[in-house]
Amino acid sequence: MIKGLMMTPPVVGRISIGKIVERNGKRLPEKDDEFTITTQVQNRQGWVLHPLDATLREEAHELAQMTKGIEVIELQEIPPEFAHLLNDQDQNKPVQSTPQASLRDKLAQRAQGQTREASQSQDQAPSNQADNPAQPVARANANTKLRRIPVRLLFNDPSLNLRANYTLFDRTTARPICVGDGQSCKRVTDEGIKQLPCSGPDLCPLAQEGGCKPFGRFHVRIDHPDNSADALSTFVLRTTGINTLRTLIARMKYLQAVSGDLLAYLPLEIRLRGKSTTQSRRTPIYYVDLGVRENCTLEWAIQEAMQAAEQAKRRGYDQQGLEHAARQGYALGLFEELEKEAIEIVQEFYPPNDAQSPVGRSTSATLTMPRPLSVTQPMP
Repeated sequence: MIKGLMMTPPVVGRISIGKIVERNGKRLPEKDDEFTITTQVQNRQGWVLHPLDATLREEAHELAQMTKGIEVIELQEIPPEFAHLLNDQDQNKPVQSTPQASLRDKLAQRAQGQTREASQSQDQAPSNQADNPAQPVARANANTKLRRIPVRLLFNDPSLNLRANYTLFDRTTARPICVGDGQSCKRVTDEGIKQLPCSGPDLCPLAQEGGCKPFGRFHVRIDHPDNSADALSTFVLRTTGINTLRTLIARMKYLQAVSGDLLAYLPLEIRLRGKSTTQSRRTPIYYVDLGVRENCTLEWAIQEAMQAAEQAKRRGYDQQGLEHAARQGYALGLFEELEKEAIEIVQEFYPPNDAQSPVGRSTSATLTMPRPLSVTQPMP
């Protein structure tokens, strides 16, 4: 294997809770209140949406319509199979409906009228999705927020699923300067890369110049029948949010413990949660949470994981061998991101107004970000 080239889980797509917008000629990050699933391809409009984004939004829209309300129907008579539940004196007495329309009937009629008008307006509205595929096709249900994604993890060890550390990038080159875990760090110096003590961004003199903050990469498999990727391919969610990192680490540790080290076999989902603080001026801050899927109990999920683990073992699937190979792959390299990937990361997570240049470099220097190429433009 090539020394210095870290072997990371194969990535087939991205999961983000933000996007890049252009303001005054600058491409700046903007936070969002929902998930977006994209491919690893960019055009001039940004990241190309993954087909699973549209599929999951459509399912979320249908589920919202199904659970929007419950229609109550008044029976004119008791069905025969329930007649024995009545008293003898009321057994043959039909249920009489009041001649005057009740408030419930009026509300039901009004709701039916609004539904009929909405369906007519949707039938008359033109559809241009097929004419212009560059438009956000996944936003067909624009009012439906994608805030839950069914996932499974690749490893039982939480540290293999989520790689988090303090990271400082050089904004002039987008190359990592220092990567540490609070105890030790790998730092690029004039004499080469050195292993030094890491005191964190609050106490490190180099980090005091700004730009050093937690950075994590969370690898998951989207568990959906339409996911054509193989079982060892992942979608990566990159984040610098301390709430997301702390929540994901704690959830994986707890789920690993209660399931008996069967984290990779649990049916899970990532969900978006919000909270507000004084620092956020009471505006919502959204972060990613992890847990068993909606309408599933933890006990049922553990039983499902035990059965899945037994079946995988009988079929020859070596989970421990996979995790051993992953640890060896992570140990090969110094830094996880390649140079081209680091450019996108610095642009999205380390904007100019968020960090200053490191010690020894001009504070006025900013990273020149190349605009993404169109998918139809020939590569040089």
